[in-house]
Amino acid sequence: MNKTLTFTCAVVCALAGCATPMQQTDAPMTRYDRDTEYLITSRADGFAVAIHYSRYQFIPESTAVATACKSALTAIAFEEADKQGRKIEPINEQRIRLSMGRNGLTGITSCSASGVAEWRK
Repeated sequence: MNKTLTFTCAVVCALAGCATPMQQTDAPMTRYDRDTEYLITSRADGFAVAIHYSRYQFIPESTAVATACKSALTAIAFEEADKQGRKIEPINEQRIRLSMGRNGLTGITSCSASGVAEWRK
C-alpha cells in the first residue's frame, strides 16, 4: 500500500510540472527547422506569422527559449517578405504574443508566438 501511494504521488507530482503553451492557431504549420514550425496568413496590410518553437533543455531557461522564439518569428517574417519581393516594417517585439510551456518529464521547453508584419510604405 505504501509503495503504491508513493509511486502515485511521484507520478502526480511529475505530471503537475508539465505545461503546454497556448497555441496561437489550429491550422497546419510548415516545418522551418528542427525546432520550429510556422504559418503565414495574408492580410491587406501585410501578413501574420504564427510559430511553434520547442527544444530540449537539461536546465530550464525559459528566457532563452522566449528570445529564440521571437527571433525565429522575426526571421521568418523577413524571409517571407523577401519571397514576396517586398519590404516590411520592423516588428515591434512588444507586439509579439507569446505563450510558454515546459514538459518536466521530457525536458522540452516550448513557445507559441504570433505577430503581424506590415508592408513598408
